[in-house]
Amino acid sequence: MTVLGHPRSWSCRWWPLLLLLLLTGREPGVEAVTHYKAGDPVILYVNKVGPYHNPQETYHYYQLPVCCPEKIRHKSLSLGEVLDGDRMAESLYEIRFRENVEKRVLCHMQLSSAQVEQLRQAIEELYYFEFVVDDLPIRGFVGYMEESGFLPHSHKIGLWTHLDFHLEFHGDRIIFANVSVRDVKPHSLDGLRPDEFLGLTHTYSVRWSETSVERRSDRRRGDDGFFPRTLEIHWLSIINSMVLVFLLVGFVAVILMRVLRNDLARYNLDEETTSAGSGDDFDQSDNGWKIIHTDVFRFPPYRGLLCAVLGVGAQFLALGTGIIVMALLGMFNVHRHGAINSAAILLYALTCCISGYVSSHFYRQIGGERWVWNIILTTSLFSVPFFLTWSVVNSVHWANGSTQALPATTILLLLTVWLLVGFPLTVIGGIFGKNNASPFDAPCRTKNIAREIPPQPWYKSTLVHMTVGGFLPFSAISVELYYIFATVWGREQYTLYGILFFVFAILLSVGACISIALTYFQLSGEDHRWWWRSVLSVGSTGLFIFLYSVFYYARRSNMSGTVQTVEFFGYSLLTGYVFFLMLGTISFFSSLKFIRYIYVNLKMD
Repeated sequence: MTVLGHPRSWSCRWWPLLLLLLLTGREPGVEAVTHYKAGDPVILYVNKVGPYHNPQETYHYYQLPVCCPEKIRHKSLSLGEVLDGDRMAESLYEIRFRENVEKRVLCHMQLSSAQVEQLRQAIEELYYFEFVVDDLPIRGFVGYMEESGFLPHSHKIGLWTHLDFHLEFHGDRIIFANVSVRDVKPHSLDGLRPDEFLGLTHTYSVRWSETSVERRSDRRRGDDGFFPRTLEIHWLSIINSMVLVFLLVGFVAVILMRVLRNDLARYNLDEETTSAGSGDDFDQSDNGWKIIHTDVFRFPPYRGLLCAVLGVGAQFLALGTGIIVMALLGMFNVHRHGAINSAAILLYALTCCISGYVSSHFYRQIGGERWVWNIILTTSLFSVPFFLTWSVVNSVHWANGSTQALPATTILLLLTVWLLVGFPLTVIGGIFGKNNASPFDAPCRTKNIAREIPPQPWYKSTLVHMTVGGFLPFSAISVELYYIFATVWGREQYTLYGILFFVFAILLSVGACISIALTYFQLSGEDHRWWWRSVLSVGSTGLFIFLYSVFYYARRSNMSGTVQTVEFFGYSLLTGYVFFLMLGTISFFSSLKFIRYIYVNLKMD
């Protein structure tokens, strides 16, 4: 249920921010600390409110009937903060450095019955607020709700009208900030008649204390206890993934290579015997992957789409690796999601050259002629689905007055980044890829007429391969996936980027091994249509990830409402699509490398 109105206008410093992000990879203001003198004013910004269980449903604080200045002055925000739903504005709270305040009046209010009902609905939906003091977030609940008994049933709603601010300092810097209502009684909102006004007096107190902690980084973000603490190391996930990887790598390296060695010895012996006896290319009585050597390198249909998938998949592989490596190197503050959002947008724009190069290079290798169409398809393969999904999600946020709805200035900035950086780099990468492309150089010649494919058993069908090829990589990351979802869609804080990098490497390794095994089984059945099959088999992991997101929403989260549901499933679909592109690319190139290896080592006339 939406209880708030539309957000107010605000502004941001765009181009200096973009330049700083491009040059340093950091988000301005993340680690900046202001130095104060005793008695200096400390500005407290009000930011946003929203349901505790719906992290992506946030509204501006002043959309509630609260103490508000006559003229609202908004703070200039960074791109990452805007994308994270922040909308900071100056408050009426007067705070001075190291000066305590005891129960100072903030404002007097007369609330109508409609405004009281608005507050009641917000409190019943567990709305919390977020303030910001010197870039330190402080959070608390808007009100208090109590339900007790069955017969008789009592339902009490109260509003916190007094806030106690506790700030810790070291020297001339603020190290920690928190807000508390521990010793305060809520003001009851029950029993108000429809034509009655409710008089309220909002007050606050400020208490300063000195701390021995010298740096904010020594305190974890969220140490105020409002949100759950940082996730701990989960060894079960790591051990489970390692066992699976060792089993799969052992399967491919030992069993599969032993079978290949026997196949090559038998085929090469038969080849020598056949060549001495008849001079034919191969024995008609042969079966298995040798007999389709004249068809296995036959280029697939829809080659332009295949190359676009490979190009965009390679781009997201580079993007994902870059984000994790940047976090490991501390190039941005991993405790602020806004910094990661900014880095992801800029890295996406800069890595567009990879998608253009890979797609165009392979497209020219396999004989593609419509180069311009291939570049357009490559640049649209992700951007168009993303734009359509974002349009729906943003429209729902805008209709409900959520701060997650991007302003027009932000939309224009992102569009400009894509038009001036992303798209041109895709074209430039495509030109280099086309000009540097060498012939495909297949180990075996391809005949004009394709060989008829014998009927395949059910366990070699595309659907079975997609099920096996998608489930095994998913099982390698299933435990870790819960922690990632709890970070992105919940209140947990993920900082174990070393483990994330390790699991990411495991996922790619498992995908490559499974792809090689499934491709060998397909070729052994004399089915040479491996090109698209290799992409779909392991790329189907994205479907399993989306199905897991449905399970997570229904069984592992308390999310509800139209705004949160639309955003969750919209971006979960995009996440599954991105994993399809990444793992499909890894799967295809692993299969291609494997097929080249086995046919290069096969003696053919």
